[in-house]
Amino acid sequence: MALADPPGPGAAGRAARVPLALLLGTGTAVAELIYLVLAGIVALGCVTSARGRRAATRLILAGAQRLAALEVRRLRLMGAAAIPVPGWENASALGSHGRPRREASVEPQRYEGRRALAYVAARWPVGVLGGIVLLLLVLGLGTGAQLAWGWALGENYDGIPPTPPILLYLGVAGIVLLFLDVTGMFGVAALERALARRLLGPSTTELLERRIAELAESRAGIVAAVDQERRRIERDLHDGLQQRLVALAMLIGRARRGRSPELLDALLLQAHEAAREAIGDLREVAWRVYPTGLDSSGLRDALATVAEHAAVPVEVRYDLAERPAPTIETAAYFVVCEAVTNAAKHANARLITVHLARRETMIVVRVHDDGQGGADPAGSGLSGLARRVAALDGRFHLQSPAGGPTTVVAELPCE
Repeated sequence: MALADPPGPGAAGRAARVPLALLLGTGTAVAELIYLVLAGIVALGCVTSARGRRAATRLILAGAQRLAALEVRRLRLMGAAAIPVPGWENASALGSHGRPRREASVEPQRYEGRRALAYVAARWPVGVLGGIVLLLLVLGLGTGAQLAWGWALGENYDGIPPTPPILLYLGVAGIVLLFLDVTGMFGVAALERALARRLLGPSTTELLERRIAELAESRAGIVAAVDQERRRIERDLHDGLQQRLVALAMLIGRARRGRSPELLDALLLQAHEAAREAIGDLREVAWRVYPTGLDSSGLRDALATVAEHAAVPVEVRYDLAERPAPTIETAAYFVVCEAVTNAAKHANARLITVHLARRETMIVVRVHDDGQGGADPAGSGLSGLARRVAALDGRFHLQSPAGGPTTVVAELPCE
């Protein structure tokens, strides 16, 4: 089951951390330059020995991997958490002293190590550029502050009097320079992210292979979900509707054999009641297969119906300005239904809150209950929901610690 990361900070918070990330990047750029110089010296010293070259290569590539992993973590300060990186980000395939573990393949490690070394070699000038941009910003702010402080004390800074034309000129020039410097910072940040994606991210072939694997897994999940749904419908028909129809047939048979009018009236009354209950069960099964009101009334009214029929109080917040596509509506509906049913039956919840909202290009469905928690993500219901969401290129997240509460989040693409 694919789990989504919790929502991250907003754009304003990420923008405020860009100067800090560039400052740290300046320090890592200096460290990378020193590392490359030392790596070159070590490589030259081991040219004459084949064994020494192999050992030096392992050491250099392992160090480059660790530096690249450090850069990826630093880039996340700027909201670059979506950068795809190889599996060595946490150096999990490396043992102590940068040696590959026995179960890890040496050739993939060398390949990824070369990519990391190329990234480190191409990245350090960008880090230095970011440091220069920050230095210009500090110098500009410092000069402006010194000029304003001198005028506040009644002194002329370098013989410049605070006349209105001078103030206007310096104010406009300062704003333009500040704009250029801030633009330069975000330009360096964008260049950092693009460089990491280009040199560390998977190639087009690797992306296609991953996509093919995801589609194959999704298709298998859809088939399993369909089979599971068929079994559930058969179970509902067998345990509910079929039993009522058998009882109805028995009541009608007894009525046909009845002799007294009083007994006949009582049996017909029971048969009428059994027929009404069978019709109710049939409608319930049909609604579970696909709610017809979803097409006519929309998702908002369908969720209101779910809240009305729930065994515990359900609060629904519907913050979607536009009606989603039918496939998205259906997926969101079944996510809410399954989560509400689980909370009412298994979690002993007293209150369930449902919230639907749009975040950028995703529709986020969040179901929270105050129950006892401990939901099993591998269960038939939740795993079926995860497969249904994954089939739409969405993301599914479950948080249900023992003791509660339980939160189910489904992110569905709306474009």
